[in-house]
Amino acid sequence: MNKSPEDAKAFMQSFPELVKESESEVVLCVPYIDVCVMKELAKDTNVKIGVQNVHYEEKGAYTGEVSVKMLKDIGMEYVIIGHSERRQYYNETDESVNKKLKASLANGLKPIVCVGETLEQREAGITKDFVTTQVRLALDGLSNEDVAKTIIAYEPIWAIGTGKTASKEDANEACAWIRDEIRNLFGAVAEEVIIQYGGSVKSSNANELFNMSDIDGGLVGGASLDPEEFAKIVNYNK
Repeated sequence: MNKSPEDAKAFMQSFPELVKESESEVVLCVPYIDVCVMKELAKDTNVKIGVQNVHYEEKGAYTGEVSVKMLKDIGMEYVIIGHSERRQYYNETDESVNKKLKASLANGLKPIVCVGETLEQREAGITKDFVTTQVRLALDGLSNEDVAKTIIAYEPIWAIGTGKTASKEDANEACAWIRDEIRNLFGAVAEEVIIQYGGSVKSSNANELFNMSDIDGGLVGGASLDPEEFAKIVNYNK
């Protein structure tokens, strides 16, 4: 919940130019109120625009919610589903994540599904079981074709906004567990799935994280608010 439309305009005055040569796919998932402004400003750039949440019903008495169809009608491409803050503060469940994922895929949106453990769960040694269960329940009932279109973001809750980052080895291990779980459920399509790491990603650690075997990119939080810092992350390999 950052940046008014005016703040978003200021951000876009410099950001697209800073990442125009990037080989990475660059997506900004913004608050609903910024969507139309950002979509216009991103036109003719390599920056794509998405949102941070969606409802699974097409329409109805769900005051304050936004449907997949509404997003599709204004040209959205990406949506984050099941971010840890949504789960923590707004009672999102694995079941609602699964419903949102199915609705998004059915309407041509590209979903970024978040999974991750708390510090207590990590210290209890149940990270693998917890995260792979989240993945299994999120993907329940999907076809191989739909799974291939789904991005998974591993975001250890204890590393979000805390300045703490999972070691590159721990982050890669968790992403490998996720890929193994997808492989067990859906076979070789697991190799097509983009698996991101999110959790205090910044320019100083992006290169080592993104060069790990099972980390395909980053879900960047606080560091994405500054155009220069975010551009350094996007351009990690330059």
